[in-house]
Amino acid sequence: MANPLSPLVEFRNLSFSYGEHKVLESVSLNIPRGKVTALIGPMGAGKTTALRLMGGEQRAQSGEMLFDGHDVGRMDQPQLYAARRRMGMLFQFGALFADLTVFDNVAFPLREHTDLTERLIRDIVLMKLNAVGLRGARDLLPSEVSGGMARRIALARAIALDPELVMYDEPFSGLDPISLKTAARLIRQLNDSMGLTSVFVSHELKQTLEIADHVIILANGHVAAEGPIDVVRNSTDPMVVQYLNALPDGPVRFHFPGLPVDEDFRLASPTV
Repeated sequence: MANPLSPLVEFRNLSFSYGEHKVLESVSLNIPRGKVTALIGPMGAGKTTALRLMGGEQRAQSGEMLFDGHDVGRMDQPQLYAARRRMGMLFQFGALFADLTVFDNVAFPLREHTDLTERLIRDIVLMKLNAVGLRGARDLLPSEVSGGMARRIALARAIALDPELVMYDEPFSGLDPISLKTAARLIRQLNDSMGLTSVFVSHELKQTLEIADHVIILANGHVAAEGPIDVVRNSTDPMVVQYLNALPDGPVRFHFPGLPVDEDFRLASPTV
């Protein structure tokens, strides 16, 4: 049995690049079991890439990405598929199948990965939809529901197989205040009621810090801060201070690097 005190997901000295572009460099971080972990940081810091590495969509050039103690990067296809059945994923805009009803969208992973009867699948789907408040929308198409409802339907699909780990890529993006608050509450409630481990990428700091137990801030290919919210809030790292306080200038510069203003204008001025 797994040690309940050990992290469910662990990066060990992990480095990843897209071609010559380094995204993560010797990164080490932990996703604690049974907790809600927020993965935040400036744009382009590698947050979504980190989710892809967790799910095995990308593989690190060096280091390890451990899921329950096993290196995902070294898994063969059957092992990877077995690991993925223990994971759920909520994509940024839901990624529902447009030509399937709400019911069939949620039923899809059950039909694809299990031998359950249709009667049992129906019961499970209705339970998952009820958990996100949308059991009554089961016969609608994705085009007939709002963006916030589509996100909740996608969440019901992500938990259909009762995963241990649920990953959320920008779950609050593009939502109105009511839908955003609802989505945040669902992440927290489902994590606690189902005994999940949740990790989500978000730029909505207020909601993020209200529901997270554990926070990881990525910046410039490294972990700028990691730990409980109070520890991260009290960090004196300039990048963390700038990010959490939404300061326009700091380690992330307002001005793109270039020549000094006076020199640039002098070069641009016509000679007389």
